[in-house]
Amino acid sequence: MSDLIQRVQAFATSAHQRIGHRRKYSDQPYQVHLEAVARLVASVTDDPEMIGAARLHDVVEDTPATLGDIEREFGPAMAALVQDLTDVSRPSGGNRAVRKEMDRRHTAHASARAKTVKLADLIDNCQDITGHETRFARVFLGEMDALLAVLGEGHATLLKKARTLHGDCLKKLLTARADHDPGSPPAGLASFFPQLASSTMLRRFREVFAAGDIAEPLLSFDAEAPECTSARIMKSRRLRIAGTRVDGVVQAYVGLSDIENGDDTPSGRHLQPISPDQVLGLDAPLMDVVGILTRHDHCFVSVFDSVVGVIERDAVNHPVVRMWLFDAITLYEMALCPLTQQVFPEGKWQDVLPATRLEKARELQRERGRRNQHSDLIDWLQLTDKAQIMLEHQPAREALGLSSKRVAKQVIKDLESLRNNLAHSQDIVSHDWVQIIRITQRMAELGLPQ
Repeated sequence: MSDLIQRVQAFATSAHQRIGHRRKYSDQPYQVHLEAVARLVASVTDDPEMIGAARLHDVVEDTPATLGDIEREFGPAMAALVQDLTDVSRPSGGNRAVRKEMDRRHTAHASARAKTVKLADLIDNCQDITGHETRFARVFLGEMDALLAVLGEGHATLLKKARTLHGDCLKKLLTARADHDPGSPPAGLASFFPQLASSTMLRRFREVFAAGDIAEPLLSFDAEAPECTSARIMKSRRLRIAGTRVDGVVQAYVGLSDIENGDDTPSGRHLQPISPDQVLGLDAPLMDVVGILTRHDHCFVSVFDSVVGVIERDAVNHPVVRMWLFDAITLYEMALCPLTQQVFPEGKWQDVLPATRLEKARELQRERGRRNQHSDLIDWLQLTDKAQIMLEHQPAREALGLSSKRVAKQVIKDLESLRNNLAHSQDIVSHDWVQIIRITQRMAELGLPQ
């Protein structure tokens, strides 16, 4: 095993383990999937970067690691491969079909090396999904078929294997017993929360704050400007990055750490291109900002197609974002009440809640009743109580994107941590970044057709 592959393996394993990442349907540690994809790639090539990319292919999508981290650790070639393998769609970009088509088009323009890794990823995902979740298998196989149409430049051996596997799984699906209902995918959030999904409240939540509310003006220099001059100005203004103008247009950026010890050499030698998926308009929703910051260290804001502002990940600590996130948690918690009543009708949810917690809710209900604040008992449950009830209903867990009770407990714990840190003005970027991504994705999906 080469030094590069060893370093990549350690990096990927650590990144996924830090968030307790496990496979959705089999509940295996996520590194099992990464190892399987790497083995498939290694069976057709000894290219260490391709084998490394196989282990890193989901790290930007699913963990706090960014493409910038990948480039710093493993170089621009590895970062380019991982970028080709990273979905570009955002949770608020439309329903699942729309988002998958955006990602398919992105994959169509990927390199042949990246397409080989993607084929390995498809093969292992197909084996896992069709082996554990027949309800979703039909949806996945349709998406796999569309992807195979643009992966012809990938390695011929893996392409043949993927097509054969797709055909075999489709045959099994079509001959499955009807009572297994293979044609209907898991219900999405919107189907569980129809009142909230269509509410004015949710629409206002999605629109009330935008990228322009937290963006900072982007200072820019000509690419020919001396490093020492640019660094001096950036230090005086306490800026960590600045835009770089090429032919009068901001097309890249430079970090202070790269040029602070520079001389008269043009700072353009350190420029990092601004990719289209890093740029948003002033009125873009905050959930799109979070989506970009899961992939990149910086999000840029444009006006009339000119980049004029920047949002760094630390901006998530901005009061506007903190209010928005607290509102998201509140809406999420509110949505758990109708969900609880739907999956446990006629008050049967009381049977799955510990007696001590049930009595606590009754005390609150009685106390508020003495103040003429009458409401249903369910309204006095705490977030942990509602979550505990949902743990007992598998379809509800799946709709919430929770693969198992263990995963659900961790997510609820993280959600409570985020809420507490929001309430007490703690640094949420350092402590709660993964949960910020999760709650943003959940709220983005809510109200969108699945």
